[in-house]
Amino acid sequence: MNNVVLSCHNCGAQLKLLAGDKVARRDTCARCNSDLHCCRNCRFFDPAKNNQCSEPQADWVSDKDRGNFCDFFEARTSIDLVRRTQSGPDETRKRFDSLFKK
Repeated sequence: MNNVVLSCHNCGAQLKLLAGDKVARRDTCARCNSDLHCCRNCRFFDPAKNNQCSEPQADWVSDKDRGNFCDFFEARTSIDLVRRTQSGPDETRKRFDSLFKK
């Protein structure tokens, strides 16, 4: 199963999110204590757009690094595609070889 992660806009710490988890307005990064429910962690944040937001109905937020009450906030997440297994190189080789057996 892939991990959905939110990277802190301030320090880059990766925070794992479960499916359906929401970032609450007062949530902070465990490493640097920065607000997570802020424009810079939103998927709509775009410095090239008007108001630096690609959501046209969103209100202007002056401080993009601080927590806010925006109803359009959606966490900017990514999927960690690197899967770490407990098996060693021998087990990996066996699995690879089994793909070509008849």
